[in-house]
Amino acid sequence: MKILITGGAGYIGSVLTPTLLAKGYEVTVLDNFMFRQNSLADCCQYDAFNIVRGDCRNESTIKELLRDTDVIIPLAALVGAPLCGRDQIGTQTINYEAVKLICDLASPEQRILMPVTNSGYGIGISGKYCTEESPLRPISLYGTTKVNAEKIVLERGNSITFRLATVFGMSPRMRVDLLVNDFVYRAFYDRAVVIFEGHFKRNYIHIRDVAKVFVHGIENFESMKGKSYNVGLDDANLSKLELCAEIQKYLPEFVYLEAPIGEDPDKRDYIVSNARILNTGFETDWSLGRGIKELIKGYTILRNTLYSNV
Repeated sequence: MKILITGGAGYIGSVLTPTLLAKGYEVTVLDNFMFRQNSLADCCQYDAFNIVRGDCRNESTIKELLRDTDVIIPLAALVGAPLCGRDQIGTQTINYEAVKLICDLASPEQRILMPVTNSGYGIGISGKYCTEESPLRPISLYGTTKVNAEKIVLERGNSITFRLATVFGMSPRMRVDLLVNDFVYRAFYDRAVVIFEGHFKRNYIHIRDVAKVFVHGIENFESMKGKSYNVGLDDANLSKLELCAEIQKYLPEFVYLEAPIGEDPDKRDYIVSNARILNTGFETDWSLGRGIKELIKGYTILRNTLYSNV
């Protein structure tokens, strides 16, 4: 089976790509390497690995790559409110229009497995779980583009979408800005964090379980196609304060305080049911605690000293 991954050298792709190669799939990655990352260098050992430096919005590039592809995984996206805010045109053209281009050019037989985000639920109802049937009310440009992209992917048929919880864990193309990754980094180096609106809740999922769910979707495509699936840890619908308490178990010197004034620009607040994906036989391997321990080891290696004289 031949798999095309756009954005395959990003945070998720840098874990997913070697996972698929190790399982014997032929993988082609299209990426523009905007972060100058070398996260797929170890994949070059595989004869079944192909790499194309290019833009997922380029029609001739996509048309050429689709000629010899069975499965398409469109990972390419501008992610997170700060980056999307700085490049709103890029957010629209990469997160939505590039996905629409794939849907327009792909044959009906080609399968699409696409990650979206459960941030599309926006602000949920207190105490009520968001399911795949819950209304989508994105409150950010990123969430809006991903919700719109999911709609066209599911409408074209022969597709699966994964509504990912907030992802955490180590990746060769690391992102320290994601909530769990950020809080553990601060706990490890600063020993303290000030929290705004600490009662806001969201769901979490480890990056290696994200890779695992894509493999699960490929291997069980016929029984799963045509639907969206929430993908998160059932025991990790946590507020920011609860997340900090969990981190403190592994870093006891960590101190966290909730600011009495001020607000979080990210207003997402919801709890999520992952029953649909679990009912397909999928099981996660990584608990939140295991991921925190992994991050502590990772941050022993990584230090952000780019603008420091120490």
